[in-house]
Amino acid sequence: MDTSELKKYIKGDKVIWMIMVALTCISLLVVYSSTGALAYRQAGGNTSHYILRQLIFQIGGYGAILIMLNYLPVKLYNKFANAAFLIAILFVCLGLVFGRGGEGSTGRTLPLGFISFQPAEIAKVAIILWVARLLANSQKDPRLLRIAFLKTIAGIGVLCLLIMMANFSSAVLLFTTAVIMMFVGRVPIKYLALVMLAGVTLVVVIYFAAPMIPQKGGLGRFMTIRNRIDRHLHGEKAAESKGLSQDDFAMIAIHRGGIIGVGAGKSKISNFMPAAYNDFIYSIIIEEYGLVGGFGITIFYLIFLTRGGVIIRNSKRTFPAFLATGAVSIIILQAVINMAVSSGAIPVTGQPLPWVSWGGTSQIFTAITFGLLLSVSSETDQDSKEEVENNFSPDGVLSDDDSILAKN
Repeated sequence: MDTSELKKYIKGDKVIWMIMVALTCISLLVVYSSTGALAYRQAGGNTSHYILRQLIFQIGGYGAILIMLNYLPVKLYNKFANAAFLIAILFVCLGLVFGRGGEGSTGRTLPLGFISFQPAEIAKVAIILWVARLLANSQKDPRLLRIAFLKTIAGIGVLCLLIMMANFSSAVLLFTTAVIMMFVGRVPIKYLALVMLAGVTLVVVIYFAAPMIPQKGGLGRFMTIRNRIDRHLHGEKAAESKGLSQDDFAMIAIHRGGIIGVGAGKSKISNFMPAAYNDFIYSIIIEEYGLVGGFGITIFYLIFLTRGGVIIRNSKRTFPAFLATGAVSIIILQAVINMAVSSGAIPVTGQPLPWVSWGGTSQIFTAITFGLLLSVSSETDQDSKEEVENNFSPDGVLSDDDSILAKN
């Protein structure tokens, strides 16, 4: 296949494609250097094992995007939105019953024989589709918009409460993404303010009620949330009693990196951090490439945000516009959470750096989110092309109306 033929399949915003390729290169470099200790513990010292795994899943992600761009029209996502939402709830429930958990939780990961995945990853995509459909179908009538708002809050409330049992940060991420989409979808500010107030109130109630809740199953997650908030607020006291934690090592890594870093592959702190290649990968990037490298990563996501805004603004239909809003919001919010945790700005929570952190099926679902945005971009480009072609006669002569304007 020659280059010209390949270009026919690579559709959508070219800048976003370039950002994805750049993030892939960064990902492979940092994952390779931060999984050395893991390789000796679980892969018999084969340090190339995890970088090859990362590369395979990212190639699979690019394949998923190409399929979406060339064989799945955007309108298909609208039709599939309700089913996607129900499937997400089903898998989240299955995760709570049969899944494996982390600290104080259950159901974070659902094993399916030869592969496992986090049900929250399905929910991230499903929420974007479902909320975009509700908002798109209610733009012509304020009464319908109020109904869509109530449906969204009810659906998001149920899904987020279920996910919260296993992964509090993912629940917050989904909730915030839905609020941003509703804001863009012209839901009145007073409604959104009440929703945000209710969310903050829930976190406060969880914090103070956690010691009184039985620490069994998913309910144990509430005490974990409280402990992490306490750790963030009283870090030095906690460090004296329990030793250094991952967020402490992250601060050390950032301090070691300084302005220009210690050099590619020369991280030492990653050997002491179980999640160095995932939740804290941003701190390892700064350790190896300094604040210059950390700032560079931030610039990539800011460019992505800017290009996403352009795609949203140029979209000529409501559902694609809301779809793009959700895709941009969830990727940017996830990146901000990861970078904020690594830099100590917020309490520790588990969110990978999109398309950079080590992962398996999470890479595929992240690619699908990128694919949604690129699909909207591709469709908008095609609509604009058809509009231009329809405004001109076949022989390239301006239509009568345009000719009159030209003469004047």
